[in-house]
Amino acid sequence: MVLIQTAPSLAEQVYQAILDDICEGRLPPTSHLVQEQLADRFGVSRQPIQQAMALLKADGLVEEVGRRGLYVAELDPGLMRHHYDIRAALDRLAAGLSADRAQRDPALAQDIAARGGAILARGRKAMADEDTLDLIRADEAFHRLLYEASGNPLLSGTAESHWRFLRRAMSDVLRHAQPPENIWRQHAGILEAVVDGDRLRAETLAAQHIEVAADSLSAVLG
Repeated sequence: MVLIQTAPSLAEQVYQAILDDICEGRLPPTSHLVQEQLADRFGVSRQPIQQAMALLKADGLVEEVGRRGLYVAELDPGLMRHHYDIRAALDRLAAGLSADRAQRDPALAQDIAARGGAILARGRKAMADEDTLDLIRADEAFHRLLYEASGNPLLSGTAESHWRFLRRAMSDVLRHAQPPENIWRQHAGILEAVVDGDRLRAETLAAQHIEVAADSLSAVLG
């Protein structure tokens, strides 16, 4: 029997740590990423650092500037909008399918309500604690709940590449564009529509939620 290792690899852990630093603003755009320094900081060899850098480059978070090395990329407004456009379509579909299933299955509706309520409480606590990283994680947990509740097993995987880029964009939304209270009020409205089994309202609110975030950040970025 071959056992599958489910724990995050060193490269994935380094990737997440650097992404957290970018989202928190500890590594602002144009910050120079020196692999030797990162290896010393995380106590790992250069191999997982190189693997993490490759992942960050693929996600548009890090760029190579000639022979000068790797730098934290500026947030590209056009690329950000493209990611948000796809997220709007995916989240609209997830919310609509979830509402349909909740309407047909009262037990599922109760489960979505309970799990969604717990995520809303986590988001409110993160707001009170001014914990940007946990706000982002709670936001992602809310949308993943909708992907799961939709019954379509392909939604979460399809959305993942966009989430990797948008985690960074979300931190800018929270710091510069939308007050988190508005975001979580929108989440509560989406959850209520899904639990009520109201597909049209759930789809409309889910799409508006993403569009408002994109518009707000676009206005800040100019």
